[in-house]
Amino acid sequence: MSQALAHDVIVLAGGFGTRLREVVADVPKPMAPVAGRPFLDHLLQRLALQGASRVILSVGHMAHLIEERYGAGFAGLNITCVREDTPLGTGGGIRKALSAARTEWVLVINGDTWLDMPYGEFLSQAEQAGAPVAMVTRWVDDAARYGRCVVQDQRIVVFGEKSGSGPGLINAGVYALRRDLFSSFDLPEAFSFETDFVAKHLPDLRPFAHRSDGYFIDIGVPDDYRRAQIELPAQVPTP
Repeated sequence: MSQALAHDVIVLAGGFGTRLREVVADVPKPMAPVAGRPFLDHLLQRLALQGASRVILSVGHMAHLIEERYGAGFAGLNITCVREDTPLGTGGGIRKALSAARTEWVLVINGDTWLDMPYGEFLSQAEQAGAPVAMVTRWVDDAARYGRCVVQDQRIVVFGEKSGSGPGLINAGVYALRRDLFSSFDLPEAFSFETDFVAKHLPDLRPFAHRSDGYFIDIGVPDDYRRAQIELPAQVPTP
């Protein structure tokens, strides 16, 4: 049995979803319908099944729709919505959401990505690794869309490298980080977690790398969103 997820969880659900807007324009990207329900329903249901109890939704674009559906709780989860009044980027959004966190370590996932993995085991490894942040990597057939990662001795030494098409390890958008991660860094109000923080401070952070080979899909582009309609029903938990 997988280790229970006894940590607060931040779900990044505030992006504009520009690339997906041609097929889904009336709801925020994490609420795009997949298998007959909002994608975020599936993510939250799985978090509940893995033992999560508190979830912080970082919201921005069309925030009121997410707040109305999930703000009072969902699937037995205690849910807090933290709204960005102005776009803060992934880093600024995570930092603001961390103000609502209570656990020393926090899981962060993207609200438009599905990765089949046991989150509790990943958090346990992260706590023991001695790094302030841990990341999940995933091998894909074409890393060009995401940028490559290079791992040595379970540490990420190259992050987000744009080096053409072909197979490679990518950042899967699942993080474990200490609640005080940003306290010793001078950062603007709005910044990218990936480029302005991790890539810029990679030698200091030395992120712990956890590789997952579980089913992975990012619904952020129309082709993969359509593919999710076919593939995801076999992956999602039964409500």
